[in-house]
Parts: sequence; structure tokens; C-alpha cells
Amino acid sequence: MATAKEAREWARTNLRGIGNSLYTPFCGNDGDDIDWDAYRTLVRYCVGELHHPMLWCTSGIAEFWSLTMDERKRLLEVAIEEGRAADPNVVVQACTAAMSAKDCLELTLHAQEAGADIVYIQTPMMEAHGGEGVLKFFKYVAERTDIALGMFNSPSSGYVLTPAESARIYEEVPAVCATKEGAFRPMASRLLHDLAPDLTIWECDTTVYRAGWLRAGIVGPAQLGTSGYLYETPQHPVLSEYWELIWSDKLSEAMDYAEKSGMDQFGVDIRSWFTCYPGRADYFTHWGGAFKYAASVLGLPIGSYPHSRPPQAELPQEAKDTIDAAYRRYGLVGA
Repeated sequence: MATAKEAREWARTNLRGIGNSLYTPFCGNDGDDIDWDAYRTLVRYCVGELHHPMLWCTSGIAEFWSLTMDERKRLLEVAIEEGRAADPNVVVQACTAAMSAKDCLELTLHAQEAGADIVYIQTPMMEAHGGEGVLKFFKYVAERTDIALGMFNSPSSGYVLTPAESARIYEEVPAVCATKEGAFRPMASRLLHDLAPDLTIWECDTTVYRAGWLRAGIVGPAQLGTSGYLYETPQHPVLSEYWELIWSDKLSEAMDYAEKSGMDQFGVDIRSWFTCYPGRADYFTHWGGAFKYAASVLGLPIGSYPHSRPPQAELPQEAKDTIDAAYRRYGLVGA
């Protein structure tokens, strides 16, 4: 675990590789329970079979908004237990976003005590008073904890920090060392780097990596919370091989590989089901049911209740058909 004082130096050397954002497998009546065996299997698969070096726990794909405080704590504990058993060096990242600063603090303290390496706080989902409100939120948590902190700037919050607002948080909260920029606005990330050059940035618009932004030091060599386990298998480690080329600065080879392997086409074929609900097409979401259905296509356990808990809708058949066809064309499942 990185303490607040050590956070920035630690981030520069330890945040590297694919970090899997884990889904929550539900079971029981209306999905009111969690299938812990399925969850343990998922963790072991990501760390022990795919050999991905990072885990990202209880965030959007996990549907944190539908989980109780106790469930969120236990999910992190199990991820640490199983992940470290498979790889003692796995970096465990915990998302402690919550509707109140007090709940966020409770989850952050738990992550610190449980052995997580870093905590990410999503831009608050409530009526935050802009960057000033988010800064106060971070300060409230940071003043009462001693663990590395990261920002998670997602449009699913309803408010996206400007580069200047993020840079101010970095300047005034020494524990903040990294950010996942999830708004798909790369020029804002470029400006944020200018304002806070030592901040470790993950830009979700991955085209910037092909443009040499890692070489230029604008972004870091880590995928801070993605669903990499849905894009490859141990037998076909397409995503890992692609990113190794990117991290080795073999950009032309990486682009050729992405095309020839079918990875780029898969991104087109899967369409926007992971992040877009048709009934609210202008809103970015983490559709838990879509991620879990894709996992089931690859043979991963998702629990006996395959849907998301409220407030998310059930995945329509059209989405399932699209996901099935995308995986067949990609070659990760049988034709």
C-alpha cells in the first residue's frame, strides 16, 4: 500500500499494465445476493490465468450504486485475498465513490486497512458545487486517511472536472497521484498534463497511445480500470500483446497488430452496449448486464441472476445477439 506521502513516487513506478474492473455476479431472488464463488473465480482468472497485474474493485462495472456498504467491503476483501494468492504483487485499486463524504471516508479507511494499494474517488454523483465542491470532498477524505488517492473523472457522475479543477485538486491534496480520465476528451487530458506534469493520467480515448502520448510522457503505462478480460483469453492474449507493443513504443506494429488480430473490428462490432442504454442515449453508463453477458459468452461465471440490480434495465435480445456475433467474428469463441 502507498501512503499519502509516498503516493506520487509510488504511482510512477507501480501503475503499469492492464487493470481489470471486476463485475459483481448476482444470485438469489431478484439478485439480492452475491455469488461469491463466481467472484472468486473471476479474480483468479484475471490475475492467475490472464496474468494481468492490476485489479480495479467496486467501481462502475461492479455497479457500486446497487451494493450495500458491507457488500462493497467484502468484495474488496475477497479480491485482495484471491488476487494476492494468485500474484502477491498484484496492484489492487479500490473505488470508494459514494453519495456522501462520510460513506466515502468509511470505504476509504476500510480499503486502507484491508490492504488496497490505492483508492480512486469518482467525481461525486450528488449535487456537487463544481470543482470547488469536488476539492472539498477530496480534502475531507484525504485529511482523515493515509493512502494514495486517484481521481476518476467520469461523465456518468453528471459533472466532469475541467483540467484546471483537476490540477487544483492535485496541487492541494498531496495524496492524489493519478487520474482515470473517462470523458473521452483527449485535449483536456493534454492540458491537464501541462498543468500537472507529474500526475499519472489514463486517457480512456486509447487512440492517444497510438499517437505517441506515452512516449511524450503525457499519459502513463497503465489501463486504470478497464474490462481487459473481455477482450482476450489465455489461449489468445490479443489485448496483452497489443499493449506490450504500445508500451515498447512499437506504434506502427501495434496498429498493424490491432487490425490483423481483429481487435479493432471487435471494437466496432460490439457497438456501444457496454456504455449506452438506448432509452437514454445521451448518457454514459456502465451497463453491468452487458459486461456480464459478454463474460458469459467467454465462459466466465456471472451468477444465477444475470441482470443488473436496479436502477439499471435488463439487457435486450438485440444486445445479446450483437455481442454473440462480435465474439464469433473476433475468434474468441467458436464460429
